[in-house]
Parts: sequence; structure tokens; C-alpha cells
Amino acid sequence: MKIAVYGAGSLGTIIGAYLTKEYGKNSVDLIAHGKQHIQDLNDKGAHVTGSVDFSVPVSAKTPEELKNQDYDIVLLLTKQTHNNEVLKKIKKILKPDGTLVSLQNGVPEVKIIKQINPKNVVAGSVEFGGTLLNNVESELTTELPLFNKLAFQIGELDGKTTPRIKKIKEVLSNVGGTEISDNLLGTKWSKLLINASFSGLSAASNATFGQIADDKVGIESALNIINEGLKAGKADGVVFAKMSSLDLNSFAINSQNDEKKQLVFLNKIMQNSKNLKASMLQDLEKGRQTEINDINGIIAETGKKHDIPTPFNDLVIEIVTKSQNTGKLPEFNDTMQKFSALLTKEN
Repeated sequence: MKIAVYGAGSLGTIIGAYLTKEYGKNSVDLIAHGKQHIQDLNDKGAHVTGSVDFSVPVSAKTPEELKNQDYDIVLLLTKQTHNNEVLKKIKKILKPDGTLVSLQNGVPEVKIIKQINPKNVVAGSVEFGGTLLNNVESELTTELPLFNKLAFQIGELDGKTTPRIKKIKEVLSNVGGTEISDNLLGTKWSKLLINASFSGLSAASNATFGQIADDKVGIESALNIINEGLKAGKADGVVFAKMSSLDLNSFAINSQNDEKKQLVFLNKIMQNSKNLKASMLQDLEKGRQTEINDINGIIAETGKKHDIPTPFNDLVIEIVTKSQNTGKLPEFNDTMQKFSALLTKEN
């Protein structure tokens, strides 16, 4: 079995290191574009720090070095902004009976299956966080007990439990806890809401998840972002799946739910990820384009489709887009003032 980890960024480096520990460097390749990045990984190996600390020699390659029809499993971890180019390459390197496992943020599968045969696609969501410190070192920012319990959710596109999905679970379980979902769309949308709220606000305010969760305006804004996503998704026919024992429907803002209890609970569940800094914020720090239109943008687009207002997601998109265009990072206090004004207006 040969595995490609396509996208050796913060998450890909961690995943590639764990899989190489289990299967060996002859069976696992980490893929990245930067030649210096590749050389450093090949020369020094991958180093995972944070909640754990280990190093392992790895095999790293550029896309140009890959052989056609060489891989049984390709784990896709690149930004969706590169999908047109990346998927063309994956189509060539994947074996005819191979499997592409989409581990990207958002809900990219609709576009992926336009380029890759759906029978070769399994989707999933990454449930842990990481920060790339340099070309060879990535920090695991999720607490180890949570990482070991739930690092991935995966599922067939039709929700069936197949021998293939069981095999993918076996592979990914060498990294961290892996669960099979029979409601893929619901799983991806549930992850999208957490991503849109805390990753979106992290990027829009230049802050960690913990800083957002511990700020009154931040946590209230996160709840409103989730609520907008619930309304838009349900209008589009989404049945939101539980994330482990977490039911996103419990965060709907309505007369049946106690908002104070919602805020306390939302703060509590984010404490295991309090040190996490959104990958979109890391992109802004490096002057790169973010996936904001594939995360908060999905909620805004779906809301527009069904005439559902999404002002909190719209504001996140506005702030992050401005940061992308100007190269200036957002300021926490300035962002919180904008959301405070929006909370006052909406309430």
C-alpha cells in the first residue's frame, strides 16, 4: 500500500509523520510545492511538537516528481483555492482502484467529484489543530486525550459502511481517533459551523480560539455565526450530524434554548482547542489567500439562496477579505468593536 499526503502543511506534516512511523518512508510520501521545503523534510525528517514530541525520517516530493497511478490512498490537505490544479495531478497519480480522501475544510466534495470519479472519493473532516513552525516542525495544538479520541471523521459519499471505509479508518487510526459517519454531508456541515465560527473569528480578529471563547463579544458572535449556519443549512436540506457527542442543533438561538447556557457550554467545549490559531490566520500572517469563501462564504451563499440573512458571517468575510487585500492583519479590539455593534443592532 502506498499513501500520499498531498499538502505537507501544519496538518499534513503531523499526519505524514504518524503514518511514516507506522508504515515506513517507502510507503508514505509527503507532497509540497516548495523545493526548499521538500529538501528540508528529506534532510531533517518531520518533527511533531506540542501535545507530543517526536521526529521521524520521511520521504517528501514535489508534484512534478510523482509517478502516474502510483498511490492507493491520497489524503488531500491542500487549500481549496488550489483545487483545480491539484485535482488534475491527483487524477493522474491515483491508481484506478485508489481512493482520494478529502480532508479539506468546508464542503468541497461537490466540486471534487466533477474532476475525480465519485467511486474513487471518500470524504472526511480533520478534528484536530496544528501550527507549522518551520519547514519540518508542526505543533499539535489539540490536547492529546482529545486527539486520541477524535482526530478524523470519514464517510462514503452515500453513507454506507464499506470494506474500503473500514480500511481507511484503520489507516488513519495510526494517527489519531477516527470515526465513520453515515451522514457525510451533515458531518461536513457540522464541522463547517465550528470552523466558520472559531476559525473565522480567529482570522478576523488575529486571535486564538481561547481568546475568542473567553471574550464576551467573541463567544456571542461565534454563537450567532453557528446559528446562521444552522438556518442556512437546514433550509438547504442538511441534517446536521453530531460531532462525537456534540449536537450543533443545541446552539440554535430560539425561545426553547437558554442562550446563557449555550454560551457557557460553547466556551467549555473550546477549551481543549484554546491554543489553536486558525489556518486562515496563519495564511494572513504569510500574505497568502485564505479559504474564507469556502468556509464562511458557503454559509453566506447558502443563506442568500434561501433569503436567510447572515450578517455575522458577512462581517467575518468582509474583515478577512480586507486583510487579504491590504496585507494588514486585523486587530482584536477593532474586530470586537465591530461585532459588538452588530450584536447591538441585531438584538
